[in-house]
Amino acid sequence: MKRHLEALLRQALIDAITAGELPVDRPPPFTVEVPADLKFGDLATNVALVLARQAGKPPRVVAETVLARLRDPSGWLASAEIAGPGFINVRFTPAFWRMLLAEALAAGDAYGRSDTGAGRRVHVEFVSANPTGPLHVGHGRGAVLGDVAARLLEAAGFQVEREYYVNDFGRQMDVLGRSTWIRYRQLRGEDVQLAEDAYPGEYLVDVARALAAEHGEELATASEADAIARCRDFAARLLLAGIREDLARFGVRFDRFVSERALHTDGVFVRARAALPPDLLYDEEGALFFRTTRFGDEKDRAIVRGNGEPTYFGGDIAHYHYTLGRGFDGLVNVLGADHHGYVARLRAVVAGLGFDPALLRVLLVQLVNLIRAGEPVRMGKRAGEFVTLREVMDEVGVDAARFFFLLRKADSPLDFDLDLAKKQSTDNPVFYVQYAHARIASVLRQAAEAGIELHPDPDLARVGDAEIEPLRVLVTFPDVVEAAARDLEPHRIVFYALDLAAAFHRYYNQHRILTDDPATTQTRLALVQCVQRVLRAALGIAGVQAPERM
Repeated sequence: MKRHLEALLRQALIDAITAGELPVDRPPPFTVEVPADLKFGDLATNVALVLARQAGKPPRVVAETVLARLRDPSGWLASAEIAGPGFINVRFTPAFWRMLLAEALAAGDAYGRSDTGAGRRVHVEFVSANPTGPLHVGHGRGAVLGDVAARLLEAAGFQVEREYYVNDFGRQMDVLGRSTWIRYRQLRGEDVQLAEDAYPGEYLVDVARALAAEHGEELATASEADAIARCRDFAARLLLAGIREDLARFGVRFDRFVSERALHTDGVFVRARAALPPDLLYDEEGALFFRTTRFGDEKDRAIVRGNGEPTYFGGDIAHYHYTLGRGFDGLVNVLGADHHGYVARLRAVVAGLGFDPALLRVLLVQLVNLIRAGEPVRMGKRAGEFVTLREVMDEVGVDAARFFFLLRKADSPLDFDLDLAKKQSTDNPVFYVQYAHARIASVLRQAAEAGIELHPDPDLARVGDAEIEPLRVLVTFPDVVEAAARDLEPHRIVFYALDLAAAFHRYYNQHRILTDDPATTQTRLALVQCVQRVLRAALGIAGVQAPERM
């Protein structure tokens, strides 16, 4: 919808500049937005405000010049008025809304998709949880946000690769090995206790049982170092398999799983270190440091410890060297909010390796607070210290879990009401949207049973004020997808779905779709079919099913 007005305004600016009425070289960037209150019009633009200083004229004078040059050959504009300090508010005629509905119908299932990305390659890394335990609800939120960000980028014409970076190297893996070794020995009847830094969850008892079933008593005769290493590798493999199973069930797919241990084994860290300019590295007390402060970090970071082992950050350098070497045009990393201080050093890595740090965009994900019966839920049944994603999927289902994880901006904490997510009523936001889709499916079935076929090129002459309300929401879908992809704001897609579902429910409750007038019926069927198609597309981007019956 916005692009149509943008094109008219841009032509008006070109005409005014060519006529010498605006002393500027070229039209500046400007915005066209839906006003917060529709009493100000259907769309509003700040073009006169952003041009005023450059043109050396008051904003309202610039606005008058633009309006004097605004041409409307198709009869789209009902009014265009100057408001406040120089905003231009525009209202459209029914002809404009009919044209937009016809465009949406003609586009079919491709409506909302664009070639904005022009096939540019974007690498999206998300989840990347250590294979030391099952996924918890925080991982679940990050999984959905990363997955939907990738889907949005694809809808906007980018070529996306999804990656799970497996942190299977370092101290946390040694702790996993020792914790599993203790659980194995406890199953054999030994009186041994978990260390204070061990992983306490009951899930490691299951891992130890599987280990004993596969290896029997042979570990009992191995040296402790060998037994712990074998416990580590077995547990990591089994836990990663469980993670992959949960993600697949959750509708989250990855194009590749990259092992940190494999990068070290393959010498990638050594090559990455060699790729850093020597003046960015220095030794201090036996450790090797990277001058990340040159790129805005608060302090320099160690990449090799005094014992010669790479630090966690050193592993990141290897990973980014490996990733950047594969020719991506952009990188997106979805991280927990506790990694906020990590962003500057990751951008330093990108810059240090010779790339534009703006290539990297980071989506920070805040915590999830589970609520049941108005009270916080803090403990899971098997994990010991947290509620697993699997438990939430079992309780509320995949669709509700995905939708609810998207109900707040990524950088805002989320209260997840488990009772609400299970409700089969319109109080439940995912039910509310799915019910709109199913309700339209019912209308279309009724039409088919009555022998009413929707014409492939319906006459939309009966589009009136009643139809314009849901149309206002419907036709913003391409703008929403493009903006959500551009700004990496996956929550926008479910906000939009809720708005469209609300507009449809209001329309349905106030107007008959199948009427005694064939022309009106055709117009309304075309509208609701298009609403259904867009709801299905929005739910598809969210990874949520669009049921035909409920």
